[in-house]
Amino acid sequence: MFRHWRLSKSLASELLSSALHSETTFYRSFQRDLKLATREVIIESPFIACKRTDTLLPVFRRLTRKGVRVRINTRNPRHHDRELQIQAWQSIKQLRGVGVKVKFYDDMRHRKLAVIDKTILWEGSLNILSQSYSKEVMRRTVSKELANQMIKFTRITNWR
Repeated sequence: MFRHWRLSKSLASELLSSALHSETTFYRSFQRDLKLATREVIIESPFIACKRTDTLLPVFRRLTRKGVRVRINTRNPRHHDRELQIQAWQSIKQLRGVGVKVKFYDDMRHRKLAVIDKTILWEGSLNILSQSYSKEVMRRTVSKELANQMIKFTRITNWR
């Protein structure tokens, strides 16, 4: 079953004013957004690797210390090859150690997105917690309505 979402003219305008980022510009802008978070950060990334965890861990630590909920949805590491599985478990241990909540999925989802304070939506092809050398694109949109639309469509906040 497919769900369709229609955009109003104002939402279409917000989407048209969004910004595109490559793998070379994404992390600087993303970290800036993370540092300004006040309530909640939700990241969905199918893979988690040590290099990206090491880069983002200090930011996550600061966020959780100031009371911001940081939640990561990721593919169950059991579904990865051995090397990536080892990296994922090491990274997850570090993330949980600084207060990040990590949830595993077994349905092989491959979405790459982040929602910050239900206002900033990042979506695209870049694996936020594992990207290393591939060419990617991410779109940054500032819109409560579009962020909430993505939350509802993907159900990324359903933590059962």
